[in-house]
Amino acid sequence: MYPILFKIGPLAVYSYGAMLALALVTCSFLLQRQAKKQGINPELIFDFVFWVAVFGILGSRIFFILLNLSYFSDNLLEMIMIHHGGLAWQGGLILGSLVGFLFIKKKRMPLWQTVDLIVPYIALGQAIGRIGCFLNGCCHGKQAGWGIFFPVHDSFLQPTQLYSSASLFVIFFILKYFQNKKLKPGMIFILYLIFASTQRFFIQFLRADYDPIFLNLGIFQIVNICIIFLAAYGYLYSKYQR
Repeated sequence: MYPILFKIGPLAVYSYGAMLALALVTCSFLLQRQAKKQGINPELIFDFVFWVAVFGILGSRIFFILLNLSYFSDNLLEMIMIHHGGLAWQGGLILGSLVGFLFIKKKRMPLWQTVDLIVPYIALGQAIGRIGCFLNGCCHGKQAGWGIFFPVHDSFLQPTQLYSSASLFVIFFILKYFQNKKLKPGMIFILYLIFASTQRFFIQFLRADYDPIFLNLGIFQIVNICIIFLAAYGYLYSKYQR
C-alpha cells in the first residue's frame, strides 16, 4: 500500500487526499459537459460539486466520529486526521444532500433534473475515492489467506475497498444508462440510493469493522436497510402515481 504517494521536501502528498482531489476534478469536468447537453448552466456545476463534496466529506466524518465516540474522546486529534481514513457514507449522504438542495434552491436550478444529472457522478466519485482507501490501507476487510497483503497491517486482508470501488463503477454505468431513458424526475436518484445502499450492505459483512448489534447486522447495515426501504417506497410511489 502507498499511504504517501511522494514527498516534496517536508510536504507529504497522501494517496487518500490525492484520490479525493482526482474524484472532485474528474466528476466536475464530466458533469459540466453533461450539464451543457441538458440545458443546465455548466458554470454552476463546479460550485455545486465543491460545496456538496466539502459538506459530504464533513458529514461522513462527523457520522463516523459519532459512531466511534469512545475512541475519538480519547484521541481528540484523530478527529481531524482524515487521511487516516474513517468516513461513513450515510452521514455524507445526509449533509451533502441538504447542502445540495439548498444550493439548487438558491440558484433556482431545476431540482430533480439537476439531482438526476449529478447522482451518477456521485457514484463515480465514490468509486475513485475507494481506490484512495485501498492505497491508504483503511476501510479494509477481514483477514483472509487468499487476500492482499497490507504492509501497514502486516496481514493478508480482503480488499473490500476494491470490492466497493468496482461495484460503484458498475453503479455509475448503470445510472448513466438510465439517464438516457425517459424516466420520471427523481428516479435516477432513487435508483442510486437503492444500488449504493445495497452494495454497502453486503460488503459490510466482509469488513474488519463489521460489528453486529441487532439480528447479526451492524449499524451501517441497519441504516442502509432504512435507506433502501425509503427509496423503494419512493420508487413505487413515483411509478404508480398518476
